[in-house]
Amino acid sequence: MEVMKITDIPGIKIGNAQDLKGGTGCTVIIAEEGASAGVDVRGGSPGTRETDLLKPENRVDKVHAVFLSGGSAYGLDAAAGIMQFLEEKGIGYDVGMTKVPIVPGAILFDLICGDYKVRPDKDMGYEACSAAWDQDFSEGSVGAGTGATVGKYFGPEHAMKGGLGSHCIRAGNLMVGAVVAVNCLGDVVDPTDGRIIAGAYRENPFSFMSIEESMIASHDKMRDVFAGNTTIGAVITNALLTKAEANKVATMAHNGYARTIRPSHTTFDGDTVFALSVGDIEADIDVVGVLAVRVVEQAVINAVKKASPLCGFKSHKDFFGKM
Repeated sequence: MEVMKITDIPGIKIGNAQDLKGGTGCTVIIAEEGASAGVDVRGGSPGTRETDLLKPENRVDKVHAVFLSGGSAYGLDAAAGIMQFLEEKGIGYDVGMTKVPIVPGAILFDLICGDYKVRPDKDMGYEACSAAWDQDFSEGSVGAGTGATVGKYFGPEHAMKGGLGSHCIRAGNLMVGAVVAVNCLGDVVDPTDGRIIAGAYRENPFSFMSIEESMIASHDKMRDVFAGNTTIGAVITNALLTKAEANKVATMAHNGYARTIRPSHTTFDGDTVFALSVGDIEADIDVVGVLAVRVVEQAVINAVKKASPLCGFKSHKDFFGKM
C-alpha cells in the first residue's frame, strides 16, 4: 500500500478557516460532482446538520460538501457560507430556478479554548470554501481542530491540545482517506503499543494520568465533564458506494476512534464519522471498511502530533518534539 495526500483523491477539495485568537475554526470537504454519503453518530452529546438525508431510505442521493466545525451548536452557522459559495459556483441539487447544495456537517465543543464568543459563522464557512478552491489544506491547530483539546476528564488545566489530522492510503487503484478533528474527553494512544501520546497529564514531573483507569477506580463517583468534547471526521474514497454502503463504511470507521481514543463514544462525546464516495472503483465494501479504520486511526494520531500549543494548552510537540 502507498501513503498519499488526502487531496490526491480525485473529485474533492478540502479547506480550512480559523480564528487563532478566538481558538476555533471549520473545515470543509467539497465534492463538486456530488458524493454518495453516509454517517454514523455515536456518543451521548452529538451536534449535527442534515444527517437524516443520509439515511438510505431518503430521496436525496448526493451531497455536495461536508463540514466539520468548532463552536459547539453555534458552529452550525458555517453551513450558510458554504451553501452560498457552492450556489455561486453552480454546485448543488438542481431545483430549476437554482441549485441547492446539500451540506451535512458536525460540530465539536471548543468553547473552553480562546474566546468563547468567537464561533465559526457564515463568513468563516465561505472562507473555508475559498481555501479549498485554492487547494490550500493543512493539518494541526487549524480548521475544525483549531480549538480542539484532549484529555479533559480532570478539567482543562490537565488537558492537552488536540487538532486536525488526515491520512490517505492506496491499494491498487482503490484510495481511502480520512480527515479527523480530535477533541475527545479521553486520552489518545498509539494503538501499536498502547502508549498515551496526548491526554490528561501532571507536571513536575511530567506523567499521563490514564483516564480510563482513573474512571474505573472511581466508578462510584459521578463526574460532570461536559465541557469540551467530541471527535468528528470524514472518510473519503474513490470506491463506488451506495448510500447504504457508505453508511456501513462510516460505522466500521468508528473502530479507528476506538483504537486510538480511550475511552471513546462516552455520553460526553458526540463522536461522528461521515463517509463520502466520489469515484467509480469497484471494491469489496469490507475492504473499504478495513482501510477506513486504518486511515481514521492514523488521522487521529497525526492530529495530536501535528497540533501546536494554543491559548494556554500545551501540545504533543511541547513534551515530545516534532514528528
